[in-house]
Amino acid sequence: MLSRAARPALRAGLAAAARPAPLNAPSAATYATLREIEGRLKSIRNIEKITKTMKIVASTKLTRAQRAMESSRQYGQTSNTVFDQAETKPVEGDGKKTLIVVCSSDKGLCGGIHSGMSRATRKILLEEPEADLVVIGEKCKAQLSRSNGKNMVLSFAGVGKDVPTFADASAIADQISTLPTDYSSVKIIYNKFINATSYEALPIEAFSEEAIRQSPNYAAFEIDDEVLGNLREYALANSLYWALAEGHACEQSARRNAMDNASKNAGEMITKFQILFNRTRQAVITGELVEIITGAAASEDS
Repeated sequence: MLSRAARPALRAGLAAAARPAPLNAPSAATYATLREIEGRLKSIRNIEKITKTMKIVASTKLTRAQRAMESSRQYGQTSNTVFDQAETKPVEGDGKKTLIVVCSSDKGLCGGIHSGMSRATRKILLEEPEADLVVIGEKCKAQLSRSNGKNMVLSFAGVGKDVPTFADASAIADQISTLPTDYSSVKIIYNKFINATSYEALPIEAFSEEAIRQSPNYAAFEIDDEVLGNLREYALANSLYWALAEGHACEQSARRNAMDNASKNAGEMITKFQILFNRTRQAVITGELVEIITGAAASEDS
């Protein structure tokens, strides 16, 4: 005979056995669901470990990138001060072309930092559709080649692995200077570092020799014509170094924020799947107990 404590469970089990089982929830499917949920939990936990590690690495690299950014600003802003005092402006006229240099990198997982530069570049190209493109980094190259591939004349890879140096900027400036077209203006698109959570895609103007020579206050600096070409290349390298270093700091900051958000999202998903796993497992245990009690009752009646 069954005890009084077991009789309510027996009646519930008999009632559950009398009801037809739903077609979409067989016991085998329940076990498969448990295994599937457990596998997803394991995958999400592994992703959370990776994103947390990448956040720590990005935070460490951001400190170095900010130091390089501060020193690069001194180079770039000093060159711009000279051109501001000389009142240098781009040469305008028919047949004058503009060169747009986009400073991105080869690495992703840093939010929409590269997409912002691509949008800013496309906006300029709408106003100057005949402008040429030089793209530094594979990310913006892949984005701009789909829409403005015909404007691209030069590209550089292997950018973003480490903090940019003036030697890197000088090498890029040398390659740009060898382009056959005489550009009236060079616009360098880069991400300006505002703070640890925000940045903005802005242009830096790099002037041609003709534009520097036609500056209203050019004579005040007493620059020989023989060294004007060297000044132009040096100013271009300074601006590129500034743009690359500041863009690298923005990239590390954006990657840290992206990995932080990804870790938080992974934690929320782990909580939800853990609750789902516990509820599903409890349902399986309850179903097994009902089957045991029903079988015991059937054996006793027979």
